[in-house]
Amino acid sequence: MTTPALIADIGATNARFALLEGSDFAVSETYAVSDYASPVEAARDFLAGPAKGHSPRRALIAAAGPVERGRIALTNAAWIVDSERIAKGLGMADVAVLNDFEALAWALPALHARDIVTLGTPHPGERGTMAVMGPGTGFGLSAMVLAGDAEVIVVTEGGHATLSSESRREDAIILALRQQFHHVSVERVLSGSGLIQLYQAIARVDDETVPARDSGEIVAHALAGDCKVSRETLELFCAFLGSVAGNIALTLGARGGLFIGGGIAPRFTDFLQGSAFRERFEAKGRLSSYLAHVPTAVIVHPTPAFIGLAHLAGIRARSHGR
Repeated sequence: MTTPALIADIGATNARFALLEGSDFAVSETYAVSDYASPVEAARDFLAGPAKGHSPRRALIAAAGPVERGRIALTNAAWIVDSERIAKGLGMADVAVLNDFEALAWALPALHARDIVTLGTPHPGERGTMAVMGPGTGFGLSAMVLAGDAEVIVVTEGGHATLSSESRREDAIILALRQQFHHVSVERVLSGSGLIQLYQAIARVDDETVPARDSGEIVAHALAGDCKVSRETLELFCAFLGSVAGNIALTLGARGGLFIGGGIAPRFTDFLQGSAFRERFEAKGRLSSYLAHVPTAVIVHPTPAFIGLAHLAGIRARSHGR
């Protein structure tokens, strides 16, 4: 009989916990990170409350940040997600800490049609490498590579690659950003703060005065069509996203599909479908025909990291005979 496992998806603002029994989630709850000194205290509340009566001996925890020796220091919060501290604090025998985009990559083969919104003409993905990227607080990128029957996850720092332009207009905007930041990475534009930087750069290039807006306000005004700078910001955001996605698909050979995760793209899937995203994705010269058959989609499942952690939990349980 499979023993229950504690599953967690931890971000800078919220920590989501669930109890996994077999392949099903028994209970789940969300806690504010700022209300607790560490993930151990939040997990104790979950195990004493919604999951009372269960005593999981293993945990799989995804968090936003690079993993170093089983430990993640959250970039925008005070928590340290440390496998040894969690195992000791909760009396567990096995605790795995993963980067959040590693968890998303584990989810890819388990996603259903209802979990995604297709961008461009639907294409069935080939059996092969699948990549997931995403603008959120930063820009994450990982991939699942199939090696025979084995699934191997590659976690990258692709968000810090240099962003390139494809028109004189984009040249001018990136130059404005370079004058401010020196290096203009993918993450510098394709992230929540990147939307703001892009909005401000467009205004500087056009010598326009615009009101200060956060990323949510920029998206709202772009969708409403009542601010031309906000509108162009979102249009360029989608265009850059398509170019970067095409580069990633070519670099990784992602014939199985390119998926967009993170918290930003699901806010405007209709706009993204009608944008230059797919055109820019395929605009790779002699390799355009290669990319024309690679499917692209936005992940809209509310907790895709849970899907990935559950998939990995099943693999680990089978390998340990439990």
